[in-house]
Amino acid sequence: MADHATTEYATAEGNDYAEHDRTYALFTGLTKWGSITVAIVLVLMWIFLL
Repeated sequence: MADHATTEYATAEGNDYAEHDRTYALFTGLTKWGSITVAIVLVLMWIFLL
């Protein structure tokens, strides 16, 4: 049978919540503007290709 050893997780020293907040804000901003851009492209395709 397979040997099932205990899993060891590396732990970081401290938490950088400010960096987490900046990363989340960047992600949500890029998602918002990416969705808006796709919507605009689709509307323009509908106008010019129909």
